[in-house]
Amino acid sequence: MIETIEKSKMAMKLEKKDAEDWKYKGEGAANLVLAYIGSSPSFMGKVIRVQKIPRNMAKYELGRSFLPKHELLLWEGVGDIIRSPNKEIADQRFVQCVMTPLLGAEFVDPGICVLVSKEFLESVERNVLCQRPLWRVNAAKVNICSDSVLLMSDHSPKCGFLPYSSFVADKNAFKKNVTRFKMHQALKVKDSQIAQLSEFDPLDLFSGSRRRIDKAIKALIATPQNNLRVFRNGALIYGGLGGGSYGTSFAKAEAFEDYIRSFIRSENSSSITSFVNLVREAIVKLGVLDRLLEVQKFDKLDIEGAIHAYYDVVSQSCKVCGNTDEDRKSSKYSSLHSLPLEESRKIVKDYLTAATAKDCSLMISFRPMQEGDPESHYRTMYLNSTNQRFKCKACFIDLDLKPLKKMEFYYELDQKIVNCYRQMVNPVLGAANGGTIKEGETGYWQ
Repeated sequence: MIETIEKSKMAMKLEKKDAEDWKYKGEGAANLVLAYIGSSPSFMGKVIRVQKIPRNMAKYELGRSFLPKHELLLWEGVGDIIRSPNKEIADQRFVQCVMTPLLGAEFVDPGICVLVSKEFLESVERNVLCQRPLWRVNAAKVNICSDSVLLMSDHSPKCGFLPYSSFVADKNAFKKNVTRFKMHQALKVKDSQIAQLSEFDPLDLFSGSRRRIDKAIKALIATPQNNLRVFRNGALIYGGLGGGSYGTSFAKAEAFEDYIRSFIRSENSSSITSFVNLVREAIVKLGVLDRLLEVQKFDKLDIEGAIHAYYDVVSQSCKVCGNTDEDRKSSKYSSLHSLPLEESRKIVKDYLTAATAKDCSLMISFRPMQEGDPESHYRTMYLNSTNQRFKCKACFIDLDLKPLKKMEFYYELDQKIVNCYRQMVNPVLGAANGGTIKEGETGYWQ
């Protein structure tokens, strides 16, 4: 059934003249997201994901062998991933074969590949250039060599647990007490990617406690950065498009409350409070973050352990051990390098699957119900404070297959983040403490 749908959609092709019908909605590290604003019934209520490539990449090949040799071995036997002719098909099959069974079909939209012309992609790149954040423009451009985009329904949590791996270096032990999100915030401030630290704590969002979930949502509203976006009828009304560096002004907060008031009746309470209550009840009753957390926990060794398995998988000498003194190397990491190759592959495959779960986005859509509305397959949420019912649907997006070669990038970024955080907290904790976090101190979503 999936293949039949895929082939019928692939028969459609977006040409240069169609580019005007697609409006910039946002972007992540790997893709632009464009929303449809034209009149074709086939695309109404849809978005497309357009692949990006780094500007410093000299050449991008879609070639006959899309996945490198070691990656073919890693994903062998998992659906048809290894036979994918390009990244879009590989991502789609990864979502179908790996993420959908783990997260539940109700909460996953694998998307459909649609053919595009080079002229369409060139026009898209020109049309959206002035809407993209400058740092995103400097980092990456549209991959005009791609021959397809991913069409999805128009529907971001981070890591919801602290690592407990014994392979975390002693000097980085604070990783077990401070969330990756809080540490990464410090690096982003240092690199001027954001102007202020967020008070958001992903542990609150994943806690299952209504009080703590409320706290997390309010923190996201206070400093949305690129972690919270609110749309109405497909138009962005709150949050940043591609990484928003700044906090929320009073004027923006007032305008947001007015928008919320237009569909949530809140005569006796703040419309923002009612909005927070509605989102929280959807998170709790749908149980979507519980499923996501289980997949995130596939990362059992932290990148400080998984990187050693990676070098065995790609048959290279371990660069990390090469930078580690002999005593620590032999006592701590020899067990990882002694594992059978299949076990090393499983460690890496589990880590990459967890990385997808940590880096995905969650979209929750609401529609007020009216008297006499017919029954539908959507879940129903009741808001006590306003005596309203809403149709509700939650969906995970950006469930991309993470390339094997990113393992080194993940390790280097992790070390950059923890080194920055260690330098930041040392003056507070004292040199004698070695930069570790005192027991009971908590942190803040990657």
